[in-house]
Amino acid sequence: MSKDKLNGTLTSSPNGKVQQNGKLQSNGKVQQQNGKSKVNVNALPPQKSIVIAYILWLFGGILGLHHIYLRRDRHAFVWWCTLGGYFGIGWLFEIFAIPGYVRDANEDPRFIEEFVKKLQHFRKPPYSGRRFVGEVMIGYLFGQLFEMAIPQTIFFGIDFGFLHWLIPVFIALGVWTVGNIGRERGVLWHCLLAAFAAYPVRYFIYDETYTLLISSLAAALVFDHFSKEWLRTPPKRRSTMQRTLTFTGALCIYFSLWGCFLYFNGTISDEDGNEVPIHEAFQNFLASAWWTDIAQALQDTYNYAQHHGWYETWKEIFESMDVDGERNAYKVLGVSATASQAEITSAYRKLSKEFHPDKVKDESQRAAANQRFIEIQQAYSVLSKIKSSRRRKNTKSVEDEPTIVL
Repeated sequence: MSKDKLNGTLTSSPNGKVQQNGKLQSNGKVQQQNGKSKVNVNALPPQKSIVIAYILWLFGGILGLHHIYLRRDRHAFVWWCTLGGYFGIGWLFEIFAIPGYVRDANEDPRFIEEFVKKLQHFRKPPYSGRRFVGEVMIGYLFGQLFEMAIPQTIFFGIDFGFLHWLIPVFIALGVWTVGNIGRERGVLWHCLLAAFAAYPVRYFIYDETYTLLISSLAAALVFDHFSKEWLRTPPKRRSTMQRTLTFTGALCIYFSLWGCFLYFNGTISDEDGNEVPIHEAFQNFLASAWWTDIAQALQDTYNYAQHHGWYETWKEIFESMDVDGERNAYKVLGVSATASQAEITSAYRKLSKEFHPDKVKDESQRAAANQRFIEIQQAYSVLSKIKSSRRRKNTKSVEDEPTIVL
């Protein structure tokens, strides 16, 4: 049984195996052509495991980890932006779709056979209500997010209201992203034209919510009717570095829009219940004494490192952290860092008698005295251990010194 070649991309061989670009797929081994060794460019991709896909779906599906594993980066990005298809709704429906995703990623012969049949029966991908709703929702989300990120007031003497005319661009990007998931594809400019054509309704409706929805619907309808087509060639296999850079860049743009929204248009409530713009609160924070002290400390640390080196700086920082509690213990007992064990013991006994809870008659002060008494006990214990450890080290170092016989 043989099938006609479709656009020179997908065919079926007489033995039932699927051909791509006129060559049988192989397992990636080197083939001999004209006496020369040549790597088969149509080699099957590394096979994906359905078990691993389900595990990633279960524990990281909300963030699209299973889609990243299956090299469906656009799908994963949409899941990142919507927390699994609008708070897990799409994630739940995928429990039955994962086997098909795995066969697609593996370019399984059975999947290719079924795909060839679709190509023969449908000139273009048939209408999918799920995909169409996804296009409208993601287009609306991207457009709304960009609208929220536009400063509502004048900043730096500039009125950024003109940026509203870029909202259709983000609507089109959302529709185009969903439309190009899987084995379907389409061009971006159709979505752009439809979104820009529909966006002027904002001057008649005066409600941005309906404007965004109408623009998203127009872009999705135009994409489905004029742009959508089959992805007849196998998906391009990009390197891990390329995929990482592209995916990370898209996420940075997405989250930067959220950051702009919070900084320019977000508000927080003060202790009196008044709403303060976040950009004003941030500027006030940078001018506060607390931040000024931190900035000065960081500057002093940097200057110290320039003169003494980063190793000595780290040692100073580590010592100032007082991880063993020695400095705080000296402070609690009121003795100097050079105090002997006898002086430490004397100070401990004096303070223990003074702050012993049994000697406090006032009930309101007994809790504070008890806390102080505990701190004194802990400080004495810390210093005693440190002093004892140092004595043992000094004794050992003296014993280890070589004896010189004259």
